[in-house]
Amino acid sequence: MTEPFASDDQALRGRSAGDRSPTPLDRLREAVLGAAGELVDRAHDKGPAPQDTGAAAPAKAPVRASITLERPRRAEFGDYSTNAALVLAPALGASPREVALRLGGALQERLGASLDRFEVAGPGFLNLFLSDSWLIAALGDALDAGELFGAGGATPAEHILVEFVSANPTGPVHVGHARNAAYGDALSRVLAFHGHEVGREFYVNDAGSQVRKFGESIRALARGEPVPEDGYQGAYVEQLANQLGRDSTDPAELGRAAVSVMLGEMQSSLVAFGVMGFDRWAYESSLHEGDPSPVAHTLALLEEQGRTYRRDGALWLRTTEFGDDKDRVLVRSNGEHTYFASDIAYHQDKRERGFDRQIDVWGADHHGYVQRMKAAYEALGGDREHLELLIMQLVHLVRAGERALMSKRAGEFVTLDELLAEIGVDAARWYLLARSHDTTVDLDLDLAREQSNENPVYYVQYAHARIASILAKAGPERVAAALTAVAGSEPGPLHAAERALIELLLAFPVEVAEAAERRAPHRIAAYALELAQGFTAFYRDCRVVGAEPESVESFRIALCVASRRLIARSLGLLGVSAPEEM
Repeated sequence: MTEPFASDDQALRGRSAGDRSPTPLDRLREAVLGAAGELVDRAHDKGPAPQDTGAAAPAKAPVRASITLERPRRAEFGDYSTNAALVLAPALGASPREVALRLGGALQERLGASLDRFEVAGPGFLNLFLSDSWLIAALGDALDAGELFGAGGATPAEHILVEFVSANPTGPVHVGHARNAAYGDALSRVLAFHGHEVGREFYVNDAGSQVRKFGESIRALARGEPVPEDGYQGAYVEQLANQLGRDSTDPAELGRAAVSVMLGEMQSSLVAFGVMGFDRWAYESSLHEGDPSPVAHTLALLEEQGRTYRRDGALWLRTTEFGDDKDRVLVRSNGEHTYFASDIAYHQDKRERGFDRQIDVWGADHHGYVQRMKAAYEALGGDREHLELLIMQLVHLVRAGERALMSKRAGEFVTLDELLAEIGVDAARWYLLARSHDTTVDLDLDLAREQSNENPVYYVQYAHARIASILAKAGPERVAAALTAVAGSEPGPLHAAERALIELLLAFPVEVAEAAERRAPHRIAAYALELAQGFTAFYRDCRVVGAEPESVESFRIALCVASRRLIARSLGLLGVSAPEEM
């Protein structure tokens, strides 16, 4: 049985934030906030007037952002825990534990039978133990939301441009670029699913001396001559020399032709890697075309604002006025524009195209470039907080416990194509995304190929395939009947593994929001693994097909459907496949 998986434009290209309906956890959080506000209102109504005591009146409402609702690490501490009493205590003039008792009572009145009981723990945390009926109804809500459970909710929803990969077109896509590609693609998917309108862009450095030097290197090899100092070498350059070098003597023309070939190979590699596709390939050369060109237009804007000056025949930008450690050259004394001038013009062009926010995903070697770029963006009138420059850290390949080189074409780097041939798309994307972008990755090639529970991507995919098998065994008619029966069902006391799995499922919208807001796709990988582990524990402890009575079987089939959907959705946000069988 195949259930549709929404990896379409509606799900991953962005939806309005208003499309999201409140989730069960949204409503539970609002109940906590409402009860907290009620306590503050009571204290304000009953307390002495401020002029009688010299003290300020208690806050009319709690600081909502300070109040948390989280799943405790251990089941004995309840289904959810809140710090609301600790936040409210200063305003109420009472101990946190006393406030927690009052809050628990107010919340019991609001939730009624949905709240089985509450306990006060530690310095004043309030632990909530929800009834089976609340959890069953919450699962029903998640199932009713279908494939878009957890989608939307971005506040505010923004028009965001994510520029990523942007690899130098004078060489193949290598493993470092692969991490950039996986991250940028997954981040774009997460942001769009969260409700933002997302554009994807690849910036091609096809102008300047590097292209000519590329052409000179190809020509030299074609002629059997030594490659120029600081030129390009490697088997791929020899291939270009055989393909192009005999037909042209102009290095600049030869370099442009070679860049075109390399871009074609890059596109093929990225498609094979599962990158959803770029909305635009932006070329540096185009920034110098037109009258005025984008570069000339940007320099004119900076001059009008008094941000530039001339010294020693060069044009400088006053980046020190915006936090940079020194001013930067835009036009050299020989009239040649710097790369910085092109980059500034490119970011101004993106602003003028109407994007609210720009996210650039850069390589580890760009760390020193961040401050000057933000300074230039601010000099043009942009909000530096709306330009996010994310630096990817390095990737090390490990085989048999040691760092490995495995390139067949160039001993200096490992290409993306070679990595995919070694471990496949799914393992490559998972391992490149499972750690935060600002930490170094050691990619264990042996583990990535291993089909065992020690390999996390295999473990998660196997859980999905197992659920598909369970549902196929039940049959489509039985599955449909089970989904219909969830609303108002009474399967009897829930098993601890059932409760834990439902709570994991309900956490998905929160994880998506956190991943989007923190620019952290690795949180989705961690969630997918935890959900697969939760399902495995449930399946170990709870029979599904053939469980008695029928109401229990129906409920567990429905729980399988919800688990399958969210494992598939999580993998889809990472660009990893969700196989039906393994």
